[in-house]
Amino acid sequence: MTTERRYDIDWLRVIAIGLLLIYHIAIIFQPWALFIGFIKSDDALEGLWKPMTMLNVWRIPLLFFVSGMGLYFAMKKRNWKQLFLERGKRILLPFVFGFLAITPLHFLIFQQYYKMPLSYFPHMGHLWFLGNIFVYVLLLSPLFFYLKKNEKGRFKKIISKVMSYAFGPLTISVFFMLEVGLLKPQLFELYAQTWHGFFIGFLAFFFGYFFVYSGKVFWQTVSKWKWLYISIAAVLFTLRFTGYQSISNMYITTIESNAWILGLFGIGYSHFNKPSDTLSYLSAAVYPVYIIHMFVLYAAALLILPLDLHPMIAFIGITVFTFVVCFLIYEFILKRINILRPLFGLKWKFKSVIQKKLKHI
Repeated sequence: MTTERRYDIDWLRVIAIGLLLIYHIAIIFQPWALFIGFIKSDDALEGLWKPMTMLNVWRIPLLFFVSGMGLYFAMKKRNWKQLFLERGKRILLPFVFGFLAITPLHFLIFQQYYKMPLSYFPHMGHLWFLGNIFVYVLLLSPLFFYLKKNEKGRFKKIISKVMSYAFGPLTISVFFMLEVGLLKPQLFELYAQTWHGFFIGFLAFFFGYFFVYSGKVFWQTVSKWKWLYISIAAVLFTLRFTGYQSISNMYITTIESNAWILGLFGIGYSHFNKPSDTLSYLSAAVYPVYIIHMFVLYAAALLILPLDLHPMIAFIGITVFTFVVCFLIYEFILKRINILRPLFGLKWKFKSVIQKKLKHI
């Protein structure tokens, strides 16, 4: 079975991971960086955090939405056994390997920077996201396979009808409000290794699947009303940013978060749903870059922060170092050493290598 390639979704994944790297680098220059296990610059750039406060309510939920959409497309051409095998190789294997061999690296660099005794400490770190995704696949696949068998049923017609209205996609915010009300997180953007992060990710993954499941009507709606969603999000962000806590609270933030995401889906569908060589390269590279970026980022901090540069120059230097070194590692090591490829979410090229050898016999 052939399926339509959604280049706009690929672009959103690439952009979200790129923003994630910049977000993590910005943390180094915040006074509280040390409290969450980041190397901290002695010279803060607190003003740098102002634009980050706009990103931090939708950057991680967006990735969960996109992951749910990806599962829909993966299920179009796989049965449940094939799906679990494929997701196991692509998600669980890099997660376990990363837990044991990748995330301990940035903790070792942290210890080196602060002249602590070096010790091996396996932990999820930033890869908590992968662990959550695999659990969502296990929990939701039975329901999704049931819906796959009944794609022409009444339920899909109802969902499609709701998605046809301008505020239809935004109605999902009710479920995010319930999550906030039940779990009462300290901060909306505190996702990593928290129950709030688990359940908000679960909802985003769930509705990401349902958005695609509802058919083209969803994409037509977000494309038509994208600037309405962006405007709503911008107004709510302004309230949150200016500190009107009596008006702006975490319940309202759920609407802001989803409005940003729906607006981005609309912009992507309208303008970025087309192939390009750049996208092909970045789409393949972004997953392994995500896996390795933290230890590269910490290495950049270890080398650049002691130079006593102006903090903005240091921020730019760490950013350039992180992106360049991550892509060099991907291009010249992870991409080319066949045995490493599946450990970083890339397909093993065993068959293609054998075929090339056979042609020369």
